[in-house]
Amino acid sequence: MNSISSNLNIMIKAAEKASKIIIRDFGELEKLQVLSKGPSDFVTNADKKAEKIIIEELRKYKKFSLISEEAGEIKNSDLENVWIIDPIDGTTNFLHGIPHFAISIALKSKKEIISGLIFDPIKNEMFYAEKNNGAYFNNKRMRVSKKRNIDECLFATGGKDQIKNNLNTRKSGSAALDMAYVGAGRYDGYFQKNLNIWDIAAGIIIVEEAGGKINNIDNSSKAGINILAGSNSIYQKMQENLNNF
Repeated sequence: MNSISSNLNIMIKAAEKASKIIIRDFGELEKLQVLSKGPSDFVTNADKKAEKIIIEELRKYKKFSLISEEAGEIKNSDLENVWIIDPIDGTTNFLHGIPHFAISIALKSKKEIISGLIFDPIKNEMFYAEKNNGAYFNNKRMRVSKKRNIDECLFATGGKDQIKNNLNTRKSGSAALDMAYVGAGRYDGYFQKNLNIWDIAAGIIIVEEAGGKINNIDNSSKAGINILAGSNSIYQKMQENLNNF
């Protein structure tokens, strides 16, 4: 295993512990009590339990502040370092029994994302990265795609916004995994509008450390974020195809 920081090690332990609850509840979907947050945005008992476990585990070791999808912003004695948590990114997939969702945890120091973890508990796939230390998939170094012909590329997008393009695209229902897949070279690029910071924080550092490029994002923003991510070799062509997004 490559050398990782104590902070990333804490994140991995928290994700692995929470994943046990998520896997168990995913196998018992009919017993879940589902609360509606909106017409297409649901929160489950599993989501709340996973978040509680992650927060408790992170707090055992550090006095960092937190931003989480369900709990909101929690200020602690350390305001410069902030955990950014999405306990289940892809909740709709989860609710419908589709095994494509992930735990996402990132660490922001001042205004910079310095480490990130995206864990798919069903496929047992873990993507993680730290600033200046590379990006990894299940402990093996990973890099973005090297394709240069945009017609041969596959892109991911999501949300309800209809973004005009002629790209070969897929919608998977998990922004975190879309970003992780760009870092791993499975997708050549990803674009989406109106995201929350917990959807993409971990993915930002993963794509960058895998050799990819991200548009300029204000990491102090919590919502309404537009993201464009891709390999260096295809980023400009993707941006041009999206009318400069």
